[in-house]
Amino acid sequence: MRDKRRIDPETGEVRAEAEGESTSVDSPDALADDASVTDADSELLDKAADEIAAERLADLQRVSAEYANYRKRTEANRELDRERAVADTVRLLLPVLDDLDRAEKHGDLADGAPLTAIAAKVRGVGERLGLSAYGVAGEVFDPNIHEAIVQQPSADVTVETVLDVAERGYLLGTTQVRPAKVVVAVPNG
Repeated sequence: MRDKRRIDPETGEVRAEAEGESTSVDSPDALADDASVTDADSELLDKAADEIAAERLADLQRVSAEYANYRKRTEANRELDRERAVADTVRLLLPVLDDLDRAEKHGDLADGAPLTAIAAKVRGVGERLGLSAYGVAGEVFDPNIHEAIVQQPSADVTVETVLDVAERGYLLGTTQVRPAKVVVAVPNG
């Protein structure tokens, strides 16, 4: 049996390496002295390094694409949340806008009337928020955006047509805040 310890346990000194023993693998000269790298080994190492680099690049590209998609999704969700929050706020203004529409129908919003300036300001706020009104007499009835409150048979129409608007409908961007409540003229027979 041979004692391969580098430090002599009795003297505490570093032992000199015996002839024929290899140097530690940790030393940089170990590979140069004991093992020479052949061209085949070098090619194999280069190929392995290229494969690892390609894997890392693919992982990096995948993570970058996932992050970009996440960012786009988050931005789209943020925009939808903003639109919903504004729609909730605008719903609180709808009764005021309805009162302004009724006042306009009764002639209370004539030029110079005290309520005219206030009506213009309130409608301007709605427009700045992206609110748009729809629903006018004479347009074709669309059940997706109109709510029929009354149907009246008429010989004057060939398709269901809006005869009168009880409450205007409102859109906020692409979100329907409220459908238009309308009286519908339906064809006879």
